[in-house]
Amino acid sequence: MDGGLPPITLILGGQRSGKSRLAETLIEDAAGGGLYLATAEARDGEMTDRIAAHRARRGPDWETVEEPLDILEQIVEHAAPDRPILVDCLTLWLSNVMAAGRDPGRAVEDLAAGLEGLAGPVVFVSNEVGLGVIPANALARAFADAAGIANQRLAQRADRVLFTAAGLPMVLKGRPL
Repeated sequence: MDGGLPPITLILGGQRSGKSRLAETLIEDAAGGGLYLATAEARDGEMTDRIAAHRARRGPDWETVEEPLDILEQIVEHAAPDRPILVDCLTLWLSNVMAAGRDPGRAVEDLAAGLEGLAGPVVFVSNEVGLGVIPANALARAFADAAGIANQRLAQRADRVLFTAAGLPMVLKGRPL
């Protein structure tokens, strides 16, 4: 993989598709490590285990900041040319936004607008939730719709967009890996 990172990268994929590992690899290849902006909250044992697995996979060259809602503030504060930021993940952030009663469309627009002129590269990870069965309840359908719109908006803003399936990346936008 080429070692340079564009200003904004978006990595999409399904659950367990390899998207987080790909994001980590891109940042490690470019800078040895970076800032991991975690949006997940350990609300149950299963999520606690997932978070622990992600932490164990990263080496000492990673700093972790946990922020479930106000990710743009953290991105702006920590952006630096020599330390890329990995935001993992946008769909968990979006579910946090919705659970907090905030407008997901406004939050996504504010995020996309706030990425202009950052001091360093950012890699976003997001689930592509629209490839499966249509959810059976209104809340789940609203979330899937909001996630799809968020992914489209960030893909428009991104310099590079990758899709992962079975651990294999495909370039949807931007230069090849």
